[in-house]
Amino acid sequence: MTVVAALLTGCSRDGAGRDLPIPVATAAPTAARAAHVEVVAAAPGEDVAVLVRRELERARADGRDLVVYVGASWCEPCGRFHRAAAAGELDATFPTLRLIEFDLDRDEARLRAAGYVSAMIPLFAAPAPDGRATGLQLEGSIKGDGAVAQITPRLLGMLKRARGGG
Repeated sequence: MTVVAALLTGCSRDGAGRDLPIPVATAAPTAARAAHVEVVAAAPGEDVAVLVRRELERARADGRDLVVYVGASWCEPCGRFHRAAAAGELDATFPTLRLIEFDLDRDEARLRAAGYVSAMIPLFAAPAPDGRATGLQLEGSIKGDGAVAQITPRLLGMLKRARGGG
């Protein structure tokens, strides 16, 4: 039982964890679809809501779903997910996904100001049209080889809810 609890904690500074899905609708992609996951590194320093709003407008114009992604170099599930996305392993599952990537250690204060708050990482969050957090998010994962497989269906579910599909 202790091993299971340790695996389910994901990456957190305090060991607490939660999933906070709150249904909200976002616009469905309408433009031509590129069949791969895109990861866009968030520039340091700029207001998160402004940055995310700009990226959300660009994603919609490109027919993509935008998700705010927060990770850290020390987070094992974050690294596994990032490597899988970069290697194209998630392209078939998420052909229109664009992640705007933030680093928790560098960006925590400005993320918090825009409402992107979590007890665990990785954090995947659906942005509101104004670039602020909607509360529709998932956070944390198991450690080890199953991390990406554990994140994938949860992220698919979150995207479905973000599109207004339940």
